[in-house]
Amino acid sequence: MFRTHHRSQGILGSFVACLCLISSLIVSFSPVKAVVVPPARTEIGVSSYFFDLGQVQLTDSRWLDNQNRTLTYIKWVDLERLLYVFRSNHKLSTNGASSNGGWDDPTFPFRSHMQGHFLTAWAQCWATLQDTTCRDRATYFVAELAKVQANNGNAGFAAGYLSGFPESDFTLLETGKLTNGNVPYYVIHKTMAGLLDVWRHIGDTNAKNVLLSLAGWVNQRTAKLSTSQMQSVMNTEFGGMNDVLAELYYWTGDSQWLTVAQRFDHAAVFNPLASNQDQLNGLHANTQVPKWIGATREYKQTGTSRYLDIARNAWDITVNHHSYAIGGNSQAEHFHGSDAIAGYLTDDTAEGCNTYNMLKLTRELWATNPSANYFDFYERALLNHLLGQQNPRDSHGHITYFTPLKAGSTRGVGPAWGGGTWSTDYSSFWCCQGTGTETNTKLMDSIYGYDSSSLYVNLFTPSKLKWSQRSVTITQTTNFPVSDTTTLTVGGSGTWAMKIRIPSWTSGATISVNGQQQSITTTPASYATISRTWKSGDTVTVKLPMSLRLIAANDNKSLAAVAYGPTVLSGNYGSSTLSSAPTLTLSSLKRKSSSSLDFTGTANGATVTLSPFYDAQGYNYVVYWAVSGSLPTTT
Repeated sequence: MFRTHHRSQGILGSFVACLCLISSLIVSFSPVKAVVVPPARTEIGVSSYFFDLGQVQLTDSRWLDNQNRTLTYIKWVDLERLLYVFRSNHKLSTNGASSNGGWDDPTFPFRSHMQGHFLTAWAQCWATLQDTTCRDRATYFVAELAKVQANNGNAGFAAGYLSGFPESDFTLLETGKLTNGNVPYYVIHKTMAGLLDVWRHIGDTNAKNVLLSLAGWVNQRTAKLSTSQMQSVMNTEFGGMNDVLAELYYWTGDSQWLTVAQRFDHAAVFNPLASNQDQLNGLHANTQVPKWIGATREYKQTGTSRYLDIARNAWDITVNHHSYAIGGNSQAEHFHGSDAIAGYLTDDTAEGCNTYNMLKLTRELWATNPSANYFDFYERALLNHLLGQQNPRDSHGHITYFTPLKAGSTRGVGPAWGGGTWSTDYSSFWCCQGTGTETNTKLMDSIYGYDSSSLYVNLFTPSKLKWSQRSVTITQTTNFPVSDTTTLTVGGSGTWAMKIRIPSWTSGATISVNGQQQSITTTPASYATISRTWKSGDTVTVKLPMSLRLIAANDNKSLAAVAYGPTVLSGNYGSSTLSSAPTLTLSSLKRKSSSSLDFTGTANGATVTLSPFYDAQGYNYVVYWAVSGSLPTTT
């Protein structure tokens, strides 16, 4: 992605980086985190929570397949190669290891960002599966980082500094002289976030110590700057520094970290959003979203409603006025005008990091207001963008940076600098490869939620929940979205409410308990509530009727994607090239079989097969069509 330079200004300029509760319910109700390290504070303004990663397991599904491919990769990658730029920069021996290419090449400006993502992925692997290989990789890596950090005196760096590039880049940043394309605080954020995850999920005290030392360095560095100097620094992408520092306050209780977090409140972005003004046009998209996540974190630590206003307004504006049918946003990594969609269907749409971060923002906001609307978007973006972002034919689960939406595009084809190609083991390490490793090691994190009296079923995914504080298990069995039915089997007993999301795309949803249909309200875009005393073996069957629907471009209703229920469909054009969107005769659409989501239709007079977009790998596809006529009432 580019940050301060356009791609035409050279490789380094065009490569610039992309930024891309957890809790269990006890009967007396206190949101105690089911993690190794509990937080030191209670969040303000939070009314609903998510279970810890270790309490939810994926079962056999495409989601589990994605997870397994990524786990294979993060358990295989050479740790010595990942340590290379840290050791070299801090004047330690690289122990004969090879260096990496791409964004971790020793000459690349913001090298070492990827390693923070690996730390998070390993920690999530441990939290989810208790996989000792992932745990041991994380703790070894952190121990080596501690050695690197301890050599700062010999390297000529200030105490606590930790990076793959020299500390002098921060001096250039602070004086407005940084011209090498680096985004140094972006990288520091990734490292801090990874260390935090290793500490809180694994309980590694080395990670805590290295993290606090690095945070102390950030404090010393930023405390010397005036407010205007700090605002100038934030004109260069800085990741989620306000996010991770507010989190550090949450986990340690040390208020100095909140002070440092608030130094990263970017007024030029926050002020318009606080007034619900859409001034996103022209902004680098993924530079902004992590700031909004940070705003929610700051709200939860301070109770200052302005932070929540900023985050909610940003979410509403982005989802409703800047997002494509698949839930992704941005073109050439940038926001454009409000509702400008039709003119920006290109090969460099929907950067993966943006959606990863929008889903994080969605989770944060849902916790403050458990609205089904949040998970309508979450489902849309996770299913239609991030699930298919991974290459299912690659045992290491490599991903694509952009998801092209130009008619006749192909995943795995993109800009010469690598934005649209599949990632690799050692020669890419883009921002989206980093967030992709995180996404596919936490796919279970939002399926279920809870509050003081209820269980929320947010997503329809084969999975098992261990609600340990109530001695309850929930087993979800489904072939969704191919099937419109999911079954939830209760293990254990107790009195509580089950709140099941009724998606906005369905009509006539029904819910049965032990085979008996219930007389409860199932309004689309809401939660249907079943309150009862549960017995072990009780089953809840949810039926969500699906039909074909159009998702038109905001600015051109005659240009639309076709969806069946939650699933965006795309046309398979093989190796054929297209110069424009084909005209799809809507009345011709017909489902081939109830056992798949394959449809046939007529476009430009020829028969075409439409299938789930998440399966559109290895051929040219069409997502947005010129549409003619009306959809059939039955398929």
